[in-house]
Amino acid sequence: MSRASRTDAQSPTQSGAGSSSHSLDVIRVHGARENNLKDVSVEIPKRKLTVFTGVSGSGKSSLVFDTIAAESQRLINETYSAFVQGFMPTLSRPEVDVLEGLTTAITVDQQRMGGDPRSTVGTATDANAMLRILFSRLGKPHIGSPKAYSFNVPSISGAGAVTVERGGQTVKERRSFSITGGMCPRCEGRGTVSDIDLTQLFDDSKSLAEGALTIPGYTPGGWNYRLYAASGFYDPEKPIAKFTKKELHAFLHHEPVRMKISGINMTYEGLIPRIQKSYLAKDKEGMQPHIRAFVDRAVTFTVCPDCDGTRLAEATRSSKIGKVNIADACAMQISDLAEWVRGLDEPSVAPLLATLLQTLDSFVEIGLGYLSLDRSSGTLSGGEAQRVKMIRHLGSALTDVTYVFDEPTTGLHPHDIHRMNDLLLRLRDKGNTVLVVEHKPLTIAIADHVVDLGPGAGTAGGSVCFEGTVEGLRASDTITGRHLDDRAALKATVRKPTGALEIRGAKAHNLRDVDVDIPLGMLVVVTGVAGSGKSSLVHGSIHTDVGVVSVDQGAIRGSRRSNPATYTGLLDPIRKAFAKANGVKPALFSANSEGACPTCNGAGVIYTDLAMMAGVATVCEECEGKRFQASVLEYHLGGKDISEVLAMSVAEAEEFFGEGEARTPAAHAVLVRLADVGLGYLTLGQPLTTLSGGERQRLKLATHLADKGGVYVLDEPTTGLHLADVEQLLGLLDRLVESGKSVIVIEHHQAVMAHADWIIDLGPGAGHDGGRVVFEGTPADLVAARSTLTGEHLATYVGS
Repeated sequence: MSRASRTDAQSPTQSGAGSSSHSLDVIRVHGARENNLKDVSVEIPKRKLTVFTGVSGSGKSSLVFDTIAAESQRLINETYSAFVQGFMPTLSRPEVDVLEGLTTAITVDQQRMGGDPRSTVGTATDANAMLRILFSRLGKPHIGSPKAYSFNVPSISGAGAVTVERGGQTVKERRSFSITGGMCPRCEGRGTVSDIDLTQLFDDSKSLAEGALTIPGYTPGGWNYRLYAASGFYDPEKPIAKFTKKELHAFLHHEPVRMKISGINMTYEGLIPRIQKSYLAKDKEGMQPHIRAFVDRAVTFTVCPDCDGTRLAEATRSSKIGKVNIADACAMQISDLAEWVRGLDEPSVAPLLATLLQTLDSFVEIGLGYLSLDRSSGTLSGGEAQRVKMIRHLGSALTDVTYVFDEPTTGLHPHDIHRMNDLLLRLRDKGNTVLVVEHKPLTIAIADHVVDLGPGAGTAGGSVCFEGTVEGLRASDTITGRHLDDRAALKATVRKPTGALEIRGAKAHNLRDVDVDIPLGMLVVVTGVAGSGKSSLVHGSIHTDVGVVSVDQGAIRGSRRSNPATYTGLLDPIRKAFAKANGVKPALFSANSEGACPTCNGAGVIYTDLAMMAGVATVCEECEGKRFQASVLEYHLGGKDISEVLAMSVAEAEEFFGEGEARTPAAHAVLVRLADVGLGYLTLGQPLTTLSGGERQRLKLATHLADKGGVYVLDEPTTGLHLADVEQLLGLLDRLVESGKSVIVIEHHQAVMAHADWIIDLGPGAGHDGGRVVFEGTPADLVAARSTLTGEHLATYVGS
């Protein structure tokens, strides 16, 4: 293992706590064993930019997030009172011997923002709060405090008697109050309203007696049906289409009323309010499948007609600065909004304008000037969400903080990466320690210090292969060092299209009436700067009907009981093979069913909640973490019990189920697909919650490889992939195309662009400066023309 010379000759074992000023200049990690780390010891220089590299699954996140950042967070939480800690998530101490020199860690990860419709880019960054104050000061006519401009505050008023103690006497006084809020009363600040499609509730050509109602649970003879048929408000023998206005109102909208039906006291109310109470007020996830299908059919979401989707009340929209109301301001592209704010010359709110402008300019600097403040935060990609979170920290007055970034260049075009690099350097130059987990050579190049983990992934990783400078990494014989200067060459020949997918008049988001033919039977890469309209074109215009398989970056749903074997459906054929070989039922071989260890309920660990203190997870003593009852582990297949099979890596299991006594073709087919997408190192029983973002997307891709679709749509499949793994991914994409599929990839990675048969480049800029097709053709033509930003960067990459 090569190590660069350190600034101080002390080894980690010699430098004890407070041994010298040296220990104040480094974060010292000694004996880290979190996840797959193998007793890792490193010294990370403070107030420098350190980049952590290594193949996917080598332990970068385990060291940076699960050890350094987690311990910093835990220690900060312990400084709060026991009462406050009771409301905070309980964090256990990471598996590490010594952690010294920690500072406050601020983690900026790629977790998607919540999908709540009330959360927007403006509310997530405080830009909305400043705009509301601005309008409450300058808006004409003046309608109230900043609350009057918030779509989360309803207008309420009330009056009544209050009892006041005055001069030893109790006096009753009449008081009234009112709060003017900005919430649209119709949609309650959500911007959309749900409508019920009446054709899905009943067939109006039939009468009630003929079974006109088509709602689940309203079949003739049942109580729900009898309530309407025997109500007496209308003739049950008469077709609903022939009801009078009065009868139709009684049938659909009648207010609740107690009455006797078939000798039993019941409450009658119109069909629509009854459906709303019984179905629409309930959580959709908890419904039975047939009822959920009915709700999906019967309920349509449309833009609120009262506020036109702005979420704001009419009075709020009437208050303007010049000709602009707050809804217009939030709908503007942020770069345009910054120009509008710059044009406001109002000394009374000068400090507010300066702060607001600084926030808006940060959006533009970070490459998000194409967003608008009213954009729902749930619609942002992982990379966009991470950069929005960064904006809070850019203007922060804090120094000597440790900032931890998880692949900050995700979703960024090569043109935008230098901006991100500038921001990371600026954070460092303010006196902060910046730790970055990254695969892109452009960002690795700016590091002051590099820590390379590996050499492999999973159990083959977890060791430090190199520590030192970027030049030292380049010269070292590590996987990262060898691949750092890799450059993919342009293809000598490209495939011929077998047809075309026609897109006509695409207008989703910022697209400008785009007409484009996406060739089929080829590897097509859709590229362009962040915000140029790539996802809008591909996801918004290609209908995911039968034949189109879309693999996006959405999170995988799954608890700590879920693992690759359960997620991919691999466990089913394995359980059946065990059951057949031993003459017992398959349910015994599920840790979530009959075979589960009774002490830990099949979790393998026992979680102890210690109220105010950090909760503790201890390995179950009964099953020793194997998750199954002892009697189940006596059943074998090919000499292995079920817990030993779940402890295998994908590569080992592929061999195990491929031949011999344990040969199981159905399981083997799934394992081959997992190995194909580069997940050969994952263990079958590893909890899904421990997988990285790139691993999750490739796990999804593996499950979809068996789908019958002819067109595969992939959204940045290189996210989280090491340079060495990109080659394997390109091989997989080639195999997909050669098997007769069409592959459409949204991608910024130049190696994928160079490998494409056809490139569609969107731009020229982001937001309203984008949304057009600026190039269609082969990568060689794009490099030769150098007419777009992508062409420039690709030409530099391939060295032509």
